Amino acid sequence: MLRLSHQLTTLLVLSTSLAACADTAKLHVSDGTGPMPSLPEPTTSLTPTVNIAPAVGWDKGAKPVAAPGTQVVAFADNLDHPRWLYVLPDGDILVAETNSPAKPDDSPGIRGWIQKKVMSRAGAGVASANRITLLRDRDHNGVAETRTVFLDNLNSPFGMTLVGNDLYVADTDKLLRFHYEEGQTSISGEPTVVTDLPAGTINHHWTKNVIASKDGKKLYVTVGSNSNVAENGLDKEEGRAAIWEVDAATGAHRIFASGLRNPNGMDWEPQTGKLWTAVNERDELGSDLVPDYVTSVKDGAFYGWPFSYYGQHVDTRATPAHPDLVAKAIAPDYAVGPHTASLGLAFADGKLPAPFNQGMFVGQHGSWNRNPHSGYKVIFIPFANGKPTGMPVDLLTGFLNADDKAQGRPVGVVNDLQGGVLVADDVGNVIWRVSAAKNQTASAAP
Repeated sequence: MLRLSHQLTTLLVLSTSLAACADTAKLHVSDGTGPMPSLPEPTTSLTPTVNIAPAVGWDKGAKPVAAPGTQVVAFADNLDHPRWLYVLPDGDILVAETNSPAKPDDSPGIRGWIQKKVMSRAGAGVASANRITLLRDRDHNGVAETRTVFLDNLNSPFGMTLVGNDLYVADTDKLLRFHYEEGQTSISGEPTVVTDLPAGTINHHWTKNVIASKDGKKLYVTVGSNSNVAENGLDKEEGRAAIWEVDAATGAHRIFASGLRNPNGMDWEPQTGKLWTAVNERDELGSDLVPDYVTSVKDGAFYGWPFSYYGQHVDTRATPAHPDLVAKAIAPDYAVGPHTASLGLAFADGKLPAPFNQGMFVGQHGSWNRNPHSGYKVIFIPFANGKPTGMPVDLLTGFLNADDKAQGRPVGVVNDLQGGVLVADDVGNVIWRVSAAKNQTASAAP
């Protein structure tokens, strides 16, 4: 038994070392960013590039680096893998403390075992707390003074949205509805199941986010793919790699947009009213492919996955080929760099100083399939007339230390009601708050 364990450990180390050397980026992250990213020829190998930034957490008193004109403080710490955030109308903050559910059939075999062990080094191996915590900043000083267990005994919860007195929570396998009263610090009532969501024993991309239409009648739910590039079979992808539109009253649903490998963050663009989402694209085509992206979401549109990427660039790994679907695939609006794992998305409310007053915040969780690393920061994409303009600007950096170890990893981003931006950090177990520096005047809303 000890000999077998030693052999497996050796295999893990050897595989990781070989993978890390398998491919090195030839382009800069900025080359794979913007409305017209560079898309070089794919690079494939028997062993994928595995370049994890080991999770080490923050030293006492340490924090990320805020952009000039802004400052950052810990809004709340000592959390348990905080990933997603929601702001209630009274200013209370809900945080989903959550992680992956059991999925025994995801990535089987020695290759899968190696991937799981290596990924655990990135801080993703902890058990899910399966709860939503309420944080309250009574004196509005940018630090939460009280916290309560708002909901528990959930199943890998993620997205949250409130419509009137109905609080919707997206568990990994169900969209739930709870009754909520303003000021409430906990909910004990049983939920109503609005609709079941794709899950099962593979459940490769388990996070489900939810956002409501402006009138509250429709709910939009993200459902990631069950694989990297349909290697588990297309039959395992039924209803996945898509954004669902759900009727809030009846639970009836339809596919609003498809071909989105792993959509996560969603928000409404304030000038046009269009729905935007952040999408994680496919892995194992080299360090320079494929850029993750943010895009407006068109009703009925197909964005390529798994048969093509960034419009009609064919991925020959997806079988059987579907040239008819590739011909329909549309390119997204804006690339945010290869393998950045861009998850959180929120449009600015205009209360941070320029240049962060009109555009989109994006939380980049960070790469594992790129050498060197990409992501591990929060960026801001300037907008004008409802569209991205120019290159991103860093809002929050410093999540990787000098040894390329992860002190933290950004996930969800939201605007609070006091002029700050909150960032969930699931490795640091902190929620960071970015606000205008004391010598700065927050910009007026555009």
